[in-house]
Amino acid sequence: MAVSLQWIVLKRCWIYWGATEMSLRIALPKGRLLADTAALLKRAGWDIDGYDVKMRCYRLKSEKYSDIGIKVFQEKDIPIQVAVGNYDLGICGLDWVEELLVKYPSSDVVKITDLGYGEGALYAATRSEKVKAEKGVTRIASEYPNLAESFAEQLRLKRFSIFPLWGAAEAYPPENAELIILSRREKKELEKYGLVSAGKLVELKAYLIANKDSLRKKDMTRILSSITDNLPSLVQEIAESAYPSVKMEVTEKRIVNRADDDKVRIALPDGHQQSHVCRIFEQAGIRVDDYPSAAGNRRPVSNLEGVSIKVIRPQDMPLQVANNNFDLAITGRDWLTEHKYQFPSSPVKELLDLKYGKVRLVAVISREVPAENIADWQKLCQKRKTACRVASEYTNIADHYARTNRLGRYRIIPTWGATEAFLPEDADLLIENTETGGTIARHNLKIIDTLFESTACLIGGTKKISNRMKKEKIEKIIKALESAVKAG
Repeated sequence: MAVSLQWIVLKRCWIYWGATEMSLRIALPKGRLLADTAALLKRAGWDIDGYDVKMRCYRLKSEKYSDIGIKVFQEKDIPIQVAVGNYDLGICGLDWVEELLVKYPSSDVVKITDLGYGEGALYAATRSEKVKAEKGVTRIASEYPNLAESFAEQLRLKRFSIFPLWGAAEAYPPENAELIILSRREKKELEKYGLVSAGKLVELKAYLIANKDSLRKKDMTRILSSITDNLPSLVQEIAESAYPSVKMEVTEKRIVNRADDDKVRIALPDGHQQSHVCRIFEQAGIRVDDYPSAAGNRRPVSNLEGVSIKVIRPQDMPLQVANNNFDLAITGRDWLTEHKYQFPSSPVKELLDLKYGKVRLVAVISREVPAENIADWQKLCQKRKTACRVASEYTNIADHYARTNRLGRYRIIPTWGATEAFLPEDADLLIENTETGGTIARHNLKIIDTLFESTACLIGGTKKISNRMKKEKIEKIIKALESAVKAG
């Protein structure tokens, strides 16, 4: 049987990590900071093979420092991993460090130094410097809920509500939020969304961070020196807090109840689902212009009268529908289920299975663990002296699964993608989605259970619609989409 080169590389990565006692463990970022971080470590002479956009495994080796363990994570996971002591050192943006520290100031994370790249800032933005709060409550939407709450307190807002997002914050003002917190390279980038800055919270500079306990107990001199000696000669020190000096006036805005007006509000997904949505809408006779948008437009227009459309992340849709910001939305059943496990009485439901985007939610463990199904895993958990670590983007589904399957003591580890990197060092069990299982197998992992299958679905609110015209519009749209799905 032929064995691919990729599989050989992955096996070597796995064997190296598991068989060697590492003196230091280091977390490196994927995404926007990867190229500059790789360049820095190359100047430092680390000689890391494979740390680039075409990475074949998340466990890497330094030829110069053979006794350190290197793993690659999504950037926002790194401060948490360093804080809990899973990693001694990490490189990530200051924004995610401050997002952790503003809520948990006593966390064991130490900011070592600004690395001199990753330019940009975290801005508070709005449509107007005079915020008109709906019913006296200022709604703030952001991927950074902790910093958003701290920002609201700095502004001395009497009443505010934080909406945590997975992204696309720029789409929310003014209909769904008065204020947003988002990251951009330059302040002027806000203008293309019709936004104005209400202040700069944190710089996006890449930072070297360390675990406080590791700094006390481990000799990091050679590693730290190799990095700091290769930094640009002029590195600006960043203030820990850069909250705005802008005075924002909050006035109450009395509005018509959205449930009673005529307009139908629809949320469509961004990302890879867009081609499927376009196909179904075309078959239903619904034209949506500038979707997908090359210019990043999140407010496409359609040929439907009395309908407004906004493009947001599928993960955020159930909460937005539940809060009456949208009447209809297209998301995945996985994200609807995740929402319902967190809020069992939430007024949102599935209206129509769109029958595309099929994935399975599965329980995954290391291939080296002697368990082939969930029953085997339960027996192993009963013998454990430590809590089972369950990593997942679906934290509420993971929590429900661990409880209903009686895994004993367990701990949920929230992740933001690349979950397969967590096994076996940083988690024991993953709750993950997969189409074919190929990625899981390539990372020397195996599926021991399938929780459920998920497809894209149309969701809506459960509350009765009193406006007759609006109700008829919604029913007409649902019927047209249902006919399109049946037609295939």
